[in-house]
Amino acid sequence: MPLLQDLVYKHGTGGKGYFRALTVMLAVLLLAIAYDLRDYRNFSTQEAMDAAQLGRRIAEGKGYTTAFIRPFSMDLIQGTNRSNHTALKPGTVSDDAQIRGAPPDISNPPVYPVVLAGLMKVLPFRFIASTTKSFWSSDGRFWRYQPDFIIAVFNEALFGAVVVLAFGWARRLFDPGVAWTTVVLLLGSDVLWRFSASGLSTMLLLLCFMGLIWCLTLLEAETRAPERRSRALFVLAAVAGLLVGLGGLTRYSFGWLLLPTLVFLALFTGSRRGVLCLVALAAFAAVMTPWIVRNWNLSGTPFGTATYDLLQGTPLFPGNRLERSLAPTLQLPLSVLWGKLFANTLSLLKDLLPGLGGGWITAFFLVGLLVGFRNPAIRRMRCFLLLCLSLLILVQALGRTHLSDDSPEINADNLLVLLLPLVVVYGISLFYTLLDQINFTPPVLRPAAVGAFGLLTCLPMLFTLSTRTSPVVYPPYHPLLIQQTASWMKEDELIMSDIPWAMAWYGDRQCVWLTLNATANPNNPNSGENFSAISDSQKPIRGLYLTQKTTDSRFVSDWIRAGEGSWGNFITDAILKREVPVNFPLRQMPTGYMPEQLFLSDWKRWQ
Repeated sequence: MPLLQDLVYKHGTGGKGYFRALTVMLAVLLLAIAYDLRDYRNFSTQEAMDAAQLGRRIAEGKGYTTAFIRPFSMDLIQGTNRSNHTALKPGTVSDDAQIRGAPPDISNPPVYPVVLAGLMKVLPFRFIASTTKSFWSSDGRFWRYQPDFIIAVFNEALFGAVVVLAFGWARRLFDPGVAWTTVVLLLGSDVLWRFSASGLSTMLLLLCFMGLIWCLTLLEAETRAPERRSRALFVLAAVAGLLVGLGGLTRYSFGWLLLPTLVFLALFTGSRRGVLCLVALAAFAAVMTPWIVRNWNLSGTPFGTATYDLLQGTPLFPGNRLERSLAPTLQLPLSVLWGKLFANTLSLLKDLLPGLGGGWITAFFLVGLLVGFRNPAIRRMRCFLLLCLSLLILVQALGRTHLSDDSPEINADNLLVLLLPLVVVYGISLFYTLLDQINFTPPVLRPAAVGAFGLLTCLPMLFTLSTRTSPVVYPPYHPLLIQQTASWMKEDELIMSDIPWAMAWYGDRQCVWLTLNATANPNNPNSGENFSAISDSQKPIRGLYLTQKTTDSRFVSDWIRAGEGSWGNFITDAILKREVPVNFPLRQMPTGYMPEQLFLSDWKRWQ
């Protein structure tokens, strides 16, 4: 009874903030449940499945190894091992590409897969797709993949933490009205919910970025009005460098934010700017250096295959051609690089508003750049935001890969979405500045105007919740079908597929990406980039699994112009003529796959 009286007393006097927070938490929980029941989808991006399969292998004690094998990574590892090898002993077999055992991954930074591995150690992941258990199945059909769903819920929790940090930051620099409106608009952002449910590392990156914002804000305030010991400045600078380093080990491109961080420290930290910059740089280097050394020892590059992302999407390596190449010529004329920069930058500038993910609220932010603020902290953090925006546009333009073509908005190439919380805060601040210039009569119209503002901004999310979406991302990803296909293969056998990331994650089998060609062709200069180049020289390939990624590809561009020996001709013969090339080693074909998909094996494993 005394406890109840105390609660009533707090609610009636000083406890309004507590109950308001409790109400918001309950509303967020209900929103998350509604979104997951109506609009959740299983993983649909290469990056999410790749990170998840890495996390699974780490959790199983297999180290930082991968079941998703890129031909390009084989080339880099093989080249490094051959340059370091001495003569082989008689009777030994070379495995320079390291695919006969557990190949190391040289394509992904480690933080997010390690975090997922920890999650898999703690929570009860069930990797076998279910057709009988409720929620995971519907009317005896597979519906949701439990590991995908758990990872999505985990990222939604990270999303909640980002909203809390954004709320605290907005309240510190602006006022409670801006802070609470920020919470509503961020939670009503359809883009952020889709990122949180996608399985990508974006929410973890957003958490690192908001932590960096807080560090710089506290550091700037401590420089203007010291309240702590002088070592607090050095601690905050070190934490800032550490956060940029952790972000860089979550997604390599995030590491570029070290530059605006150092510029901010140099401009706004007074006489100790030089030492603070060195502290931040040292903390960043301490985090990044061991991983760079590891990659260099394995592949002769600092970031593995990601080192050559500049080449992707150019006329020399369109689409995913680079990562599927066994022996690419790694030369990039400067004119091609400039062409990629200008073309992609122009595209980003045209689509800047949706690129930032804030819709028309971003217009308030852009107009707000002309507004002067009395608070120096607000002005300086806006300067940092503009530095980040300018830099990330260039980084995203140059680093654009085929991932942006596969999923135009929800992908790992999208860096501008990291700025969305700050963009929303500054856009809301302008809205309230304009609102204060209006004399509302009667006064009740003011909250009505704020409500209309929030409603219009959140309309995409409301439309999303009004429709029900199937969680099965088919074609081409059907976890049950992939697991059935993988079950015919032994764990140490190699498969080739056009969706190797899905075979590695759902099927838990070692899978190499489809080579550029199916068979050799004397008239094709790239005819050596074929199935046999791996199966005969590296490790025998026992299965071939092709999906709508290939069967639904462009007929003229990907099939006819590719010439003899292409996968287009291979599929035409396999589906229409029901025959494969005479010398092709995989000749057994089960029923039920064609014409959408194709599976070939060395013997009738399904019997």
